Amino acid sequence: MELLIIVLSTLMLLFTPSSCADSNQKLAAVCSGPDNATLDNQLQISFNNLLGALATNAPLHNGFYKDTAGRGSNKIYGLTQCRGDLSATNCAACLKNATMNHVCSTSVSVTIWYKWCFIRYSNESFFGIWGRSAAAYSNETDLDDPNVVSQGHNFMNDLVSTAPKQPLMFQTAVLDVGENGKRFGMAQCTRDINSTDCAKCFDNLLVTFRTTIERKRRWEVYGNGCNLRYDDYQFYFNYTLPLNEGGVANLSPKRVAIGMIIPVLMFLLLL
Repeated sequence: MELLIIVLSTLMLLFTPSSCADSNQKLAAVCSGPDNATLDNQLQISFNNLLGALATNAPLHNGFYKDTAGRGSNKIYGLTQCRGDLSATNCAACLKNATMNHVCSTSVSVTIWYKWCFIRYSNESFFGIWGRSAAAYSNETDLDDPNVVSQGHNFMNDLVSTAPKQPLMFQTAVLDVGENGKRFGMAQCTRDINSTDCAKCFDNLLVTFRTTIERKRRWEVYGNGCNLRYDDYQFYFNYTLPLNEGGVANLSPKRVAIGMIIPVLMFLLLL
């Protein structure tokens, strides 16, 4: 097993009061092949049909959809999921960007992370299997108050223990840390895996990036099967999914990040 970690760049995060949550942006992508490769014509047709089906159907199914396209050697498996707090409109907007952006356009196995959505496709079936490839974001100089660190650690451990038990394996929570304000957490798994694997996926992210996220005031971790986020402002929307689907939303004071966010990126590939 080979471990590759790449650190890209840093920029301070700026925050201001607002009635909105965070904004969408592309975070990272993993491609299977060189950019100058040429896909077979039939495989390209399967790829285009699959991306169209994912972008169209996910907003109609509470932000999650998986499908296949093509046959035999030209068969492609695909899955997409939006963040659980998004409306169908915001989900559709994110997926439109993700599927129209020709990143990794010549690769047959691709994972793309946006803040608001996630898309993965491959010529090999991965449904029901969480992967170890992941990306973590934090600002190395933005350390939290020592009195809050242990509370935040326990808070996120509690969140990852309960999120897999939610009907959509998505949950948000708020931690009140007194004079230090509040901390907001989110945990989500892709709905093709079961609750047991969801919990394993969370544990893997926390163990893998322990040194990256510990003592940080804010951090984000995105993987193939689950993602976690911890911050000092409400980055998620107060949007409730249909009750019969187990939607969860927290009503708390909100702020929004302004400007471009380029925190430290720890990009992990386990091959």
